[in-house]
Amino acid sequence: MADWIGYRWLAATYGVEPVQPFRIDSQIARSRSTVREDGCVHEHYVAATRPEDTLVGHLTFALRHEGVHLEFLSRLFAQTGPDELYAWITREPTGQYARRAGFFYEWLTRTQLAFPGVTSGNYVNALDDEAFLTAVQPVNNLRWRVRDNLPGTPDFCPMVLRTAMVREIEQYDCARSLQQLEHDFGTDLLMRSAVWLTIKESKASFAIEHEEKYVDRIERFAAAMERRCGTYDSPLLEASLTELQADILGERATRYGIRRSPVFVGESHGYSPVVHYVGPHWDDAPAMLEGLREFDARTSGRASLARSAVLSFGFVYIHPMADGNGRISRFLVNDVLRRDGDVPAPFILPISATITASARTRRSYDEVLEVFSKPLMQRYRQSCHFSERRTAEDGVEYDFEFDAYDDARAAWRYPDLTAHVEYLGEMVRVTIEQEMREEAVYLRAAKTAREGVKNLLEGPDTDIDRIVRAVRQNGGVVSGKLRNEFPALDDDELAGRITEVIVRAFGDA
Repeated sequence: MADWIGYRWLAATYGVEPVQPFRIDSQIARSRSTVREDGCVHEHYVAATRPEDTLVGHLTFALRHEGVHLEFLSRLFAQTGPDELYAWITREPTGQYARRAGFFYEWLTRTQLAFPGVTSGNYVNALDDEAFLTAVQPVNNLRWRVRDNLPGTPDFCPMVLRTAMVREIEQYDCARSLQQLEHDFGTDLLMRSAVWLTIKESKASFAIEHEEKYVDRIERFAAAMERRCGTYDSPLLEASLTELQADILGERATRYGIRRSPVFVGESHGYSPVVHYVGPHWDDAPAMLEGLREFDARTSGRASLARSAVLSFGFVYIHPMADGNGRISRFLVNDVLRRDGDVPAPFILPISATITASARTRRSYDEVLEVFSKPLMQRYRQSCHFSERRTAEDGVEYDFEFDAYDDARAAWRYPDLTAHVEYLGEMVRVTIEQEMREEAVYLRAAKTAREGVKNLLEGPDTDIDRIVRAVRQNGGVVSGKLRNEFPALDDDELAGRITEVIVRAFGDA
């Protein structure tokens, strides 16, 4: 049986278990070692380093060696109350861990301790800038002499651990990779690909939701992406979201605006719905959305890929809108990259196309969503029920009931989105270096083929492109149907030369 210290000792002693697992745990062992396994770091310490078996001893150890786990601290402070913390802070008013503990207690519980405040000592960071994604401009908390560099608000503060992979993503230069494509293929070709890439992203975004057959919706989303991307000072303000939602949904949607009803993601197996995720209570959604907006503002200047991942997945988990949440979340990825100057207009990265490129990549998207949703549902599945239908404030009829909104609130407020940043960063890299490059190669080949065929046969571009597509689809052979459509191709010599031109043009594509 493990001899836990730090957060795990606190969890066992006070009966507090977070929904989201600890990324770092510590135990006493015979020798000092570190084991990395499945995204978790297991630290082994010798007995001489064991902290005193008190709240103060193990919380000090956790803050020093295991980082900040906001969800756990929120639950822990609700369990312990203020007395032990007050006694600790009174004994060590200038101690950095006592001050940080006092700051986090008041920040998380919104309850002020009966403590006059710190009068001396250097300022310390609430979060370690080297370990976490933090606010660009910290706010000095005079009461605790702590630099509040938390990226969000008490209502919603997503956390990103700067793992080795996250640090690599922070260094990835989208603009430079796009410049390399421009150098390799030319400005004109890359610009002509921009329109197609926007349509491709729209189609793939609907494919994620299994709605790729709705052509008018695809065109509407593509138009919204082209018109709105990068234009808002803050796309998460309610007015911006309302406008964006109207553009995406069109004039005939049944629901607009911020939801005032329960929401869950699931599917039906016979007569029994299976719930995969439950969204936070509708009363909490506006404040959480404001927290996400604050994250956007406070981290402006940090790595765009990390910011775009947090805004996109954070929006999905809050699920604040009556409809269109998935499409808005995917809009936010390109919007952040555009606003931050990483992806210049008119380019839209077809990230959804990369996600839907294969069963494996599609499954990887579901898996990253489950990083948060799966432990949430493991904890609260028994709190999901279906009852008689009723009508919510926004007019939505529902029969879904969830009994644990209060208990789950800490998990929703402080999600660990590290895996989501790692995932989206890789998807963006693959999108630029593979998807967009392959598209550029294809367009260059199509242009070469069209020009070659036009040297042999007069006709409008639409006819020439039709011939090129038909020959490629028929394995490099002019079919009888194509000869009937274009009688000039009855000339076997001309047909052969045209085929040769097309095959050669696409030989390297």
